Amino acid sequence: MAAVVLMLLAACGAAPAAPPPAYNATDVMFLQMSVEYVRQGELVVAPAAQGAADTRVRALAAELRDQWRDEVQTMQRWLTGWQQPPSADPDTGVHAGHGDLHSLRDADIGELAAAHGAAFDRTAVSLLLGHLHNCVEVARMELAGGQYPPARALAERMTAARQDQIRRLLALAAS
Repeated sequence: MAAVVLMLLAACGAAPAAPPPAYNATDVMFLQMSVEYVRQGELVVAPAAQGAADTRVRALAAELRDQWRDEVQTMQRWLTGWQQPPSADPDTGVHAGHGDLHSLRDADIGELAAAHGAAFDRTAVSLLLGHLHNCVEVARMELAGGQYPPARALAERMTAARQDQIRRLLALAAS
């Protein structure tokens, strides 16, 4: 009986198990990749918000820019709080499990800069369609493996917003 009491007393003094981390590597990668996609997307939305011939393209580009600004502030705050770098490791081997998502290339931005009028709008819409699709894929990666509840909630909101924007861009492309 004394041994049982001693074991119970010892167990009471034992340190509780450490809680799991509030975030995991998927959360970090989601935030880093999303910040990078916003940086790339700005190369399309900034000129489109100012120079698109179609007011609907200008409006959607301005909407994206405002939405991205708010999202990036949140993502950067989390990364800073977690003491994580603001951008992903550029070593492609580190990203082997994250798929091969297309990034906007200098040639894409050059094509947009050289276009005017309706051709500019078509190019901007096309680039944004691919870009937003990739943003949705990154958000889905978070939903599948992320651990931090606020990041998962952000990924859900981003997915819903991007899918709505993709639908609107497809309507613009068809008109």
